[in-house]
Amino acid sequence: MNILYLTNHLNIGGITSYVFTLAKGMKRRGHNVYIASSAGRLLPGFIAQGIVYIPIPIKTKSEASYKLLISKFKLLKYIKEKNIEIIHANTRVTQVLSFLIQRTCGKPYISTCHGFFKKRFFRKIFPCWGNKVIAISESVKEHLLRDFKVKEEDIRVIHNGIDVDKFRAQSSGSRVDLKKKLGLGEGPVIGIIARLSEEKGHTYLIKAMPEVITRIPQAQLLIVGEGRMREELVILTQEMGLEKSVFFLPSVMDTQEVLSTMDLFVLPSLKEGLGLALMEAMACGLAVVGSDVGGIKSLIQDRYNGLLVRHSDSRELSYAILELLQNSALGKSLGSNARIFINQNFSAGKMVLETEEVYLECLNAKP
Repeated sequence: MNILYLTNHLNIGGITSYVFTLAKGMKRRGHNVYIASSAGRLLPGFIAQGIVYIPIPIKTKSEASYKLLISKFKLLKYIKEKNIEIIHANTRVTQVLSFLIQRTCGKPYISTCHGFFKKRFFRKIFPCWGNKVIAISESVKEHLLRDFKVKEEDIRVIHNGIDVDKFRAQSSGSRVDLKKKLGLGEGPVIGIIARLSEEKGHTYLIKAMPEVITRIPQAQLLIVGEGRMREELVILTQEMGLEKSVFFLPSVMDTQEVLSTMDLFVLPSLKEGLGLALMEAMACGLAVVGSDVGGIKSLIQDRYNGLLVRHSDSRELSYAILELLQNSALGKSLGSNARIFINQNFSAGKMVLETEEVYLECLNAKP
């Protein structure tokens, strides 16, 4: 197959990681793979895998931007020249772009819904989900059925997959060096890797730290990511007198290296499609704590491979963190089960094969 992936940009983030894993897997299966985007820090990784890059000016959040028309006419040329057979959109803007392309040349397209959309009027009257839509978790599927009335037969649940072999625990010596490199102390590290936005629940995690530090004074919180809430979170940290215990780190390309400094990973989201960084932490064998929302419940089986807590509850969050930090045997057991669980259910290979089936289903469908 000749496959074209569309996404707004190729900077660090969950969607880019998803597209990269999928595109690399399809390339290894013998397909011709193209990526159209407005570039970004991770572009060299795509090119290194033999994936053909098509630059388009699509870095916009507006569904009505003139950039969609410019991108459409540029892509129509490539679609004809390269005989593109199927298009895979990964953002709302590229869903609309794919719809416009399909109206002109008839090429089938699918889209992946990576989370929860706001129920805006334009999305309801101009859905643009494509021939099929992939939901990354059962909760996302329920969202599509309930809020946007997408036909159930048009939805496929395919969980995100990761390269499990890439994520392994570091040796103790390497871990000490990495902690020093990041300016961390010797105490246990509680970590989160997520966009700095309200729905990720950073506020509740920071507010949980005083109770944790009262019991374990050397405990540290490492917040990795970028976003519009950074200044607000830094101010909250200062107001609570936690400057020496809470560390902020920009988004990183090598999440495995950062994860290896952590003793515990926490994702206290208020809503979550699935949680790629959580999956990576579990693949590393880390003990994890997550809120009982959305796709997190598809990953964490409470007290088997992690701990689930009520969302928006800093006190319960602090208790879960303390339980794992003070009971190393429990943390080790949960972490071991977490790695096995991810390896068995969320491998990159499984995601690639299931997505390939959706492509073939679209291509083989009667007009």
